[in-house]
This record gives sequence, structure tokens and C-alpha cells, in this order.
Amino acid sequence: MENQKTDMEVQLSTTLLIFLTTTVLLASTTAGHFFPPTSDNTDYIRTSCESTRYPQTCFNSLSGYSATIRHDPGRLAQVAIHVALCNATHMSNYVSNISRRADAGNTTESAALNDCSSVFGDAVDEIQQSQMEMRRLGWTGESVKFQLSNVQTWMSAALTNEETCTDGFEEVADGAVKADVCDRVVAVKEVTSNALALVNSYADTISA
Repeated sequence: MENQKTDMEVQLSTTLLIFLTTTVLLASTTAGHFFPPTSDNTDYIRTSCESTRYPQTCFNSLSGYSATIRHDPGRLAQVAIHVALCNATHMSNYVSNISRRADAGNTTESAALNDCSSVFGDAVDEIQQSQMEMRRLGWTGESVKFQLSNVQTWMSAALTNEETCTDGFEEVADGAVKADVCDRVVAVKEVTSNALALVNSYADTISA
């Protein structure tokens, strides 16, 4: 009984050590600080970002991950999706919070905020699906090209949902809330658009 307990304790300790080690490595890699960045890596990102619609936003949002990305277009696309997801999630939470505090008397603004909250929730789900599919590339038995086409579809749908949010404010009178929300959405749309462009660029390098 005593030996059995000791074996169990050893197994638990080993499992915990593996989990903690993996978590630390993933966190460090995602943060882009596991390897020291080099100018060569950032140059690669700057060049890659030239294919996007918002190259400066692209470089600013991804250069901090240069040591993780290095010269890998797949990693570049995956990190870009991660950045888009972080921004979309933050925006979704933000607009959800302010929609609950919206002026009930201003029905047009309240409706626009509620709609924006709904479509941003959808955008977050679609970017999450894209992120999961990128992590499964080559592991599902499906062709990588087919998997990337799914990612392209979801990222495009997410971008459409984000644009739908600002479209909903067209009938809302100009004011602080409208300006604030629309400005924030524009910033999120830029990183989502860039992520889609980088996925497209990566897909072009895959033959099957």
C-alpha cells in the first residue's frame, strides 16, 4: 500500500512537471520572447506585411513576436490570427459592457450597440475556429490546402461581421459613443484584415 502510494505520488509529480514545463514554453513562445529577436527576423515581418492592406499596423502588431515567427510564413499567419483574436475578444467584451449601460432613451444607438455586440461575438467564434484549425494543420487527414481554405472562410466571415458593426451605426447620430466604438472597430478590422492577408499569402505557398 505504501509503495502504491509512492508510485502514485511520483506519477502525479511527473505529470505536473510536464504540464508546467509545456505551459511555460507555450507562454514564452507566444509572447515572442523565448528567443532574442534579431533585425533579420523583424525585416522578414516588415517585408511580409507589405502584402497586407495595413502594412504599418501589421508590422507594429507582429514585430514583438519576431523571435517566435522567424522566417516561417505559417507561424506568421498563426500569430497574426492570435493577435486578431485578442483584439476582437477585447472589443467584444467592451461593446457588450457599454451596450448594457446604453441610454435606454436613445433606441437607435442602443440597437446599434446590441447588434454590434452580437456580431462581434460571432467574429470571435470565427477567429477562434481559425486559430484551432491552424493548430491542426496536417493532423486531421485532410489536405493542408483544404484546411487553410476553412481558415480563409472563417477569417473573411469575421471581417464581415466586424464591418457589420460599423454599418449599424450609419443611422445613429454623431456622438461620443458612436465615435468611440467605430474608432475601436476600425483598429480591430485592420488586424483581422492583415491576418486574413497573411493566411492568403501562406496558402499560396501550399500546393496540396
